[in-house]
Amino acid sequence: MRVLLTGSAGFIGGHVAEALRREWYEVVEADLRGGVDVRDAAALDRLLPGVDAVVHQAAKVGLGVDVGDLPSYASANAYGTAVLLAAMARHGVARLVLAGSMVVYGEGAYDCPTHGWVRPGPRLERDLAEGRYEPLCPRCGGLLAPADVSEDAAPDPRNAYAATKLAQEHLAASWARETGGAAVSLRYHNVYGPRMPRDTPYAGVASIFLSALLAGRAPRVYEDGGQRRDFVHVRDVARANVLALAALGEASRAGELRAYNVASGVPRTVGELARALAAATGGPAPVTTGQYRLGDVRHVVASPERAACELGFAARVGFEDGVAEFARVAVR
Repeated sequence: MRVLLTGSAGFIGGHVAEALRREWYEVVEADLRGGVDVRDAAALDRLLPGVDAVVHQAAKVGLGVDVGDLPSYASANAYGTAVLLAAMARHGVARLVLAGSMVVYGEGAYDCPTHGWVRPGPRLERDLAEGRYEPLCPRCGGLLAPADVSEDAAPDPRNAYAATKLAQEHLAASWARETGGAAVSLRYHNVYGPRMPRDTPYAGVASIFLSALLAGRAPRVYEDGGQRRDFVHVRDVARANVLALAALGEASRAGELRAYNVASGVPRTVGELARALAAATGGPAPVTTGQYRLGDVRHVVASPERAACELGFAARVGFEDGVAEFARVAVR
């Protein structure tokens, strides 16, 4: 099978390219570093003939710096995906694996002792400023326990990146309905691992912590470090892409987009991640700062059950081994 892989030179895209080639896929690479922009319809028209499927990893990532980033996120993620989908329709390419993100959920799911499963709204700045980080029940104001969020949860994006990742899904779903194509969105949770970019404001939290440690500085952990996330290794993410592509080839769900959480299923706190990286590098202990960002959410705990049942995906790289490797490779 011939596959067009966008974002092929990126952190995740590079690992996906390797995983596809191990399974004997013919990979056509498209990446800005190679002079191919998915917003360039003419370039896509040169690449798509003979292609059987597209794995779309190209995107502007990260929370962003400020509202000045809005146009670039919308252009790279929403407009770029629209140009790609239109080109796929022109060339009759009917299979798509999209790099989605858990950020589309906004705040995760919670259990209230009185009202059961609830989804809190955005946290108030005055609460964050006073160190009250945990969301409260939107019905009774009581304390909540984090619960697993499934793919059926209503989306609630909280920043520009999240809004454009959700827009990608909506555009892909529209493409699938109108063309009869089959699309999968793999909602990555917090991806980390070798070749993760560092020293950029758009990097992930694992990379930010590691950059500080390699410079001899203590990682600075926002809030109180108790934010829960699911950290999934990049090789597991790459394998999920291969499994999703195979599923589309075996029994395509024509005319729809199907979303899957790509996660380890074992949540950790941000503070745990910082401490594990500090231990692996022999660097200084993390410092919790009490700082916060309004675009951040408190807890996002994933349910990977659908991916396990329908794609056969289960994460293989454990947190301790993955973090140790991440640190070891970076130190070399």
